[in-house]
Amino acid sequence: MFRSMRRKNQALTLEECKEILFKGKTGILSVLGDDDYPYCVPLNFIYLNSKIYFHCAKEGHKIDAIKKHNKVSFCVIDKDEVVPEMFATDFRSIIAFGKARIIETDEMMPAILSFTKKYCQKASNDSIEKEINKDFGRLCMVEIEIEHLTGKQAIDYVRKN
Repeated sequence: MFRSMRRKNQALTLEECKEILFKGKTGILSVLGDDDYPYCVPLNFIYLNSKIYFHCAKEGHKIDAIKKHNKVSFCVIDKDEVVPEMFATDFRSIIAFGKARIIETDEMMPAILSFTKKYCQKASNDSIEKEINKDFGRLCMVEIEIEHLTGKQAIDYVRKN
């Protein structure tokens, strides 16, 4: 179902791919948007229990696209450095393919708490609870069940240095 990587020598291991998902701050979600045009949007995310989660408004382009067609891809760039003297880019990234679903209210709390631990590390428990309670009714969370995960790095450049 999924294509194999053409330059297999540049492939990351599954553990390296997961590491990028754990530490990454911004990912790019790609969906089948309006009139079947691809729609890609950067967003914050967490990787929890082998799934990707993000939050958004309950309505809009992303949610409409996911409701229409739940197959998505998600990219995280871990490294992106142009090396002019090599006419190359030293890169490291992953792409996850999977199915997205809007999760129910009772499923959201573990993902929300993981978000706050990742992005708001210095916030007090009181301020976190206040913020969650303030916005909980407007919050939408999406879960991506990963069906295929692949990663790639600029191995040719790495070997030369």
